Amino acid sequence: MSAALKVLSVAPRAKHTATIIFVHGLGDTGYGWKPVADMFSGEMQHVKWVLPHAPTIPVTANGGMEMPGWFDIYEFGSINAREDEEGMLKTVHALNQLITAEVDAGIPADRILLGGFSQGAAMSLLTGITTERRLAGLAVLSGWLPIRAKVKAMMNDHAKKLPIFWGHGKMDPIVKYDRATMSLEYIKSQLGMNILFSPDKVLEGGIEFHSYDFLPHSVDDKELADLKTFLKKVLPPRD
Repeated sequence: MSAALKVLSVAPRAKHTATIIFVHGLGDTGYGWKPVADMFSGEMQHVKWVLPHAPTIPVTANGGMEMPGWFDIYEFGSINAREDEEGMLKTVHALNQLITAEVDAGIPADRILLGGFSQGAAMSLLTGITTERRLAGLAVLSGWLPIRAKVKAMMNDHAKKLPIFWGHGKMDPIVKYDRATMSLEYIKSQLGMNILFSPDKVLEGGIEFHSYDFLPHSVDDKELADLKTFLKKVLPPRD
């Protein structure tokens, strides 16, 4: 994965002053999230969306079947399953390259938001709290904190000041709800980050957590509405 990622870009409808990089889940492509980018663009016309495509890799938990993936999965469902640390760190490097490309194009790091779904959420979280740059914020949809044993040493000081949206369905059969809550507990107790159950103070830093009672491994209109409210807050228009 040393080559630069291929991406789908959704151009801003007005002057480009912010960028959202959104990372898809296992087996998907950037095209899977283009409808969301298109839907949000009407109210966030200054935002460019960058939707990277994962490379095709064999996935052990799927019998070695090749599919788009950000890292290998050895088994589904287990909270303490063996993790593909090498694959994860390669993806972190690749996502940092996308951030660098936006900065080089004139968008300040604090006007770039990184988010994702499932595998993409885990990679966005890992990248966002370890990158040397202070981003505008993170969006974690149906995700978890990977490589917990090492992330504390990798974490950057600015992580505690990052506004983070985290949404998870209580009926998720793939990334189970308790995987999210255990990640949040670790983040609070071991990483010293705030867990916020009200969005009022998220711009001061911390995780704005939303749970959705009947949501499986997916998103729904309520979560997307909550996400859009968060995105508009952390990436307001700027001249």
